[in-house]
Amino acid sequence: MDFLPTLWFILIAVLWTGYLFLEGFDLGVGMLMKVFARDEKERRLLLNTVGPVWDGNEVWLITAGGATFAAFPFWYASLFSSLYIPLVFVLLALIFRAVAFEYRGKVHHDTWRRVWDWAIGIGSLVAAFGIGAMLALTTTGLPLDANGDRVGGPFAWFTWYAVLGGMAVVAFCLLQAAAFLALKTDGDVRLRARRLVGRWLAVALLPLAVWAIAVAVSNGKWFSWVLLAVAVAAAAVAWAANLRGREGLSFLALGAFLLLGSSTIFSGVFPVVLPSTLNPAWNLTIANASSSPYTLGLMSIVAAVGVPLVLAYQAWTYWIFRKRISTAHLPEPHDFAPAVGRGDAAAAAAGGS
Repeated sequence: MDFLPTLWFILIAVLWTGYLFLEGFDLGVGMLMKVFARDEKERRLLLNTVGPVWDGNEVWLITAGGATFAAFPFWYASLFSSLYIPLVFVLLALIFRAVAFEYRGKVHHDTWRRVWDWAIGIGSLVAAFGIGAMLALTTTGLPLDANGDRVGGPFAWFTWYAVLGGMAVVAFCLLQAAAFLALKTDGDVRLRARRLVGRWLAVALLPLAVWAIAVAVSNGKWFSWVLLAVAVAAAAVAWAANLRGREGLSFLALGAFLLLGSSTIFSGVFPVVLPSTLNPAWNLTIANASSSPYTLGLMSIVAAVGVPLVLAYQAWTYWIFRKRISTAHLPEPHDFAPAVGRGDAAAAAAGGS
């Protein structure tokens, strides 16, 4: 089996896992805006916890999609064309969510803020569910023919695996967001976030565990079960650490559960990148879906230079904004004063004299 296609399969799996880990908590914070925060100050606090990092986290989504397009163009073509409708909704949700982050604080008015709060919450929910459905289908299969084209209508992708994957990512994002808020805030929000993690950890991780078990059962690889067992141990560590008030360890243990769970799933389907539910002979694999060795080699050189720089920059960003914050740190909201030009300012000064 060729080294470069295998390497890029692993790298793409790492990129998707990194996206779910980093973007997961800020998608979850967005969903918690309307159900967890009790008042305007707490909603502003939630936004401030992810404000410095949410747009940088989305770089992982762009990179994962771009890497899939460049390294495995047939995988990209079959997956994204088959899921055209749900991915359009994901794109629109991410757009509305990003606009809401920027526009919410521009006007000091309850109705204005309420509209953008709903945009953040619904946008985060739709994006998380759509990404989860896409990843579930790329590991469990789509009705593809011998040419890699989808067979069936525009909703042929809507299976119980798609629902399971969407639920798994939504639930994990909510749980990880609670763990992140316990780590990044202080006061009452911190205590409530810790209680949320302790109460709902097992339930929130169940859909992702079922997804991993389904892949392990269908592929029958022994090391998938080993990875899954270690993932369960990581979940237990996250619960125990949260119980003891060690929020940092709890957050990292949840990340370990995600890493081990995604490793179970991606290693279970390897070397298949997109199964066909119609005929296994029509599966897309790393051998028949990859780019040329020259393209993969050039991409490897670029990645060897660019990826460490991106990781270093993001690590520096998180280090700079590592402090806890509380509602006491937030200034009172206010409307922006209209800009005054030089001529207007001079006229005002002359009239005042």
